[in-house]
Amino acid sequence: MRRSSKQLPTDPNQLAAEIVRRSTEEPALEPDKPVPSPISQYLAKIGRQGGLKGGKARANKLSAKRRAEIATKAARTRWKK
Repeated sequence: MRRSSKQLPTDPNQLAAEIVRRSTEEPALEPDKPVPSPISQYLAKIGRQGGLKGGKARANKLSAKRRAEIATKAARTRWKK
C-alpha cells in the first residue's frame, strides 16, 4: 500500500472506516510496458554509438585555440557563482 501525505482522521469511527476502505480497495494494475519496435531499437543503438564518439570527433575537429577559448569560457561560468 502506498503512503499518503494526507493525515488519518482522529475520530475513532472515521479512522476505522478509513482503514476498512483502504484495506478493501482494489490495487491499481500496472500497465504493461510496450515493446519497442525493431526500428526503434536499431535507431537507439546507432544513436548511442554516435553519442559515444561525438565528443572525441568534435574535439579533434576544433583547433587548439578554439578548444582553449571554450575551456576558458566554461571556467569563467563555473567560477562566476
